[in-house]
Amino acid sequence: MNNERKSSKAGERAAEGLREAAAKDEAKTESKSGHDLAKGADRFEERSKSSDGRSAQEKQKG
Repeated sequence: MNNERKSSKAGERAAEGLREAAAKDEAKTESKSGHDLAKGADRFEERSKSSDGRSAQEKQKG
């Protein structure tokens, strides 16, 4: 049953490719904008506010 959770070599290579592509895209976006993108909780808040101008906490309150 443990083998069901084990990654295959092809899956690991695909995941690595995806991480590299995401890092490349992030670097390109940061270069265009002239500043680093927010990370972690700050990024969550940034994305939450971008949709409608309200923070996640404000949305939960109603």
